[in-house]
Amino acid sequence: MGFSVFTELMMAELGLSRVGLSFAYCVGTVASGLTLPWLGRLFDRHGERKMAVFSSTIAGLVLFYFASLGSIFDRNDQPKIWTAFIAVTFGFYLIRASAQGVMTLAGRNAIGKWFNHRRGIATAIAGVLTAFAFSLAPKYLDQLIASFGHRGAWIIMGGTLICGIAPLCWLLFRDDPESVGLRMDGGETAKHGAPNLDMVIHREFTREEAARTYSFWVFNFSFAFYALYSTAFTFHIVSLGAEYSFDKARILGLFLPIAIISVTTNLAFGWISPRVRLKWLLLIENLGGVSAAVGLLYLNRPGGVTAYIVGNGLAGGGFVCLSGIFLPRFFGRLHLGAIGGVNMACMVIASGLGPLLFGWSAQSTGSYRLVLTASVAAPALLAILSIKADNPQRNLSPIRPAG
Repeated sequence: MGFSVFTELMMAELGLSRVGLSFAYCVGTVASGLTLPWLGRLFDRHGERKMAVFSSTIAGLVLFYFASLGSIFDRNDQPKIWTAFIAVTFGFYLIRASAQGVMTLAGRNAIGKWFNHRRGIATAIAGVLTAFAFSLAPKYLDQLIASFGHRGAWIIMGGTLICGIAPLCWLLFRDDPESVGLRMDGGETAKHGAPNLDMVIHREFTREEAARTYSFWVFNFSFAFYALYSTAFTFHIVSLGAEYSFDKARILGLFLPIAIISVTTNLAFGWISPRVRLKWLLLIENLGGVSAAVGLLYLNRPGGVTAYIVGNGLAGGGFVCLSGIFLPRFFGRLHLGAIGGVNMACMVIASGLGPLLFGWSAQSTGSYRLVLTASVAAPALLAILSIKADNPQRNLSPIRPAG
């Protein structure tokens, strides 16, 4: 989300076109996504704590690298299109693999391993900061750039990761409750009437077994679409606002009400998730995606801003909550890193394709309307498919230990 306020600056500094920068973002992101299944297996081998510290440190160093790009090219007045393209693609690859990839995987998997009956509300509480960060990042990073320049902003963020987040990960992360003599949910069990059959784990799925289920891909593609769409429209948000005659301050200001609805949705989903089947919550998320895309398509028409804000709030809140719940609830904890690596790879790859598709639409047709129309159709189809996205555990019989 934060790249949206750096987009125009990077285009000017590196001499890249909108499609050129979007393509670099796409190549770097897709490449990082292809490595995430392997990184997911490393996650299962080395644990949450080490991988969280490692990824946050690498992410901080990459932000220092971004800060240095402009000064490197300032010393060379020769044509630099391909040099700039390769340099920024390398940076995008590292930041997407470390930050959005492994760091996000660490946060989601930690909650998945430490909570069961309270997993929904734990994910929702953690997601409050995520939702506000996603929605408010463009506005406040823009203010950071205004105060310290874009290079100073990169350096401040990188220093925060290395000196703040990495030590916190080492201090607070533990791989699972059993490793320190504790139990999930503190040993508590469900307190609400008859048990929800969706909450019962009959066996642990491997990555290959999870990938053969229908529900894995419906949830996966739903999250991937939202990653594609939300990354794309924030990446080009200033340009999108200009198409609808919204100045920079006005279009960035819409992120605050989106954050409020997103947080509310996230908390509501977290509270209700132990009591309902997740496919119905996924249906709501996808319908929110339809509303978000329709609202953006008709942003300067009556009701457009409302549909855009409410839809993004529902889709964003649902995405934050459900993406942290469904894997351990559907497939267990044993192979969570490997399964989560595939899930994260799809989201990361999709988020890389999004800015390129939006940039191509703007540059080749002079408008974002073509790609926004497609963005309405995708979540509408996924909403229909989500009706049959049942928990695979419901089809299994309990496995009783021998003897």
